[in-house]
Amino acid sequence: MRRFGRTLAAVVLAGGVVVGTAGWASGDSQRAVTGPPPGAAAWRADAVAGRALPDPARATPDEVARFFAGLDEAVRRELVRSHPLVVGNLDGGPVALRYEANRQAVIATGEGRYGSLASPGRQILAFDPRGRGQVAEVFGDLERAEHVSVIVPGSDNDAASHDAPRKPDTGPAGMARALRAAAGGATAVIAWTGYTTPVGVGLDAADGRLAEAGAVRLARFTAGLDAVGVPDPVLFCHSYGSVVCGIAARHTDATDIVAFGSPGMRADSAAGLRTGARVWAARGPSDWIANVPNVEFAGIGHGADPTSPAFGARRIPAADVVGHTGYFAPGTQSLAAFAAIAKGDVR
Repeated sequence: MRRFGRTLAAVVLAGGVVVGTAGWASGDSQRAVTGPPPGAAAWRADAVAGRALPDPARATPDEVARFFAGLDEAVRRELVRSHPLVVGNLDGGPVALRYEANRQAVIATGEGRYGSLASPGRQILAFDPRGRGQVAEVFGDLERAEHVSVIVPGSDNDAASHDAPRKPDTGPAGMARALRAAAGGATAVIAWTGYTTPVGVGLDAADGRLAEAGAVRLARFTAGLDAVGVPDPVLFCHSYGSVVCGIAARHTDATDIVAFGSPGMRADSAAGLRTGARVWAARGPSDWIANVPNVEFAGIGHGADPTSPAFGARRIPAADVVGHTGYFAPGTQSLAAFAAIAKGDVR
């Protein structure tokens, strides 16, 4: 009974933070974007040499990979021309083909806020303009990389803000660039904003609804990488993104899962994630996430602190990290450790 009382008090405290703090109160409820992208119906109605095209909602990434392996280049190009949004978002599709499809899809949207994503040299592996938009961008040579990392961001990230001016080394793209620079050319890094993130730190950030939808998309995305022969990834999961990674952990083939600035991973311990990946955690001394109660009650809160000894994650040094987004700043202990994990140099 006493334990229940402490838990209830913590939940009340969490509610007080949500209601009484300007940063938390700024959140707006978001509707998760799920399912295949626009154009899926036209894709299903099409065929190649009398063969049905793989259903974007039901075909596994392995089935998608086998389908494209049986097509010649001319047919592949025609599918890109006719169905760019579908091809660009088909997990298991050829990497270079998805880049081209998404370039065409961005151009076809005709919206200035996405235009820079179609610039020469950009490697957009996923692009979905629905809602606030979702995007995944590759830094490095994904098809030849010896090591691959995926940045899974938290609140306030979407396709529209992907190229917005930010402090260097923050935001999913900034983190990805910093990690690749630190890890070296044999490592490819993907900035994956492939789910609907919370806006601000309101009730959406306090519950798991968006994370659960995001976890399904993340698991499928990593399965798509596996289907095209990409090395098993390291997941770098920031803030609310660590909630997504925690839920998805058992469904991915990640070698390592790194939670930083985390409010919790919806598990009581690293073992509770039920993953074969090594689990790491970092939190800087001035990160405001430390003020968020680590409880989960009636769907509110995300559970145990991944940096606590009881959780059982491997600790990453972060004593010189400033704030909630400073983990990839050049020269920090955290970035050096992240790079070593990304390269597989830590046993």
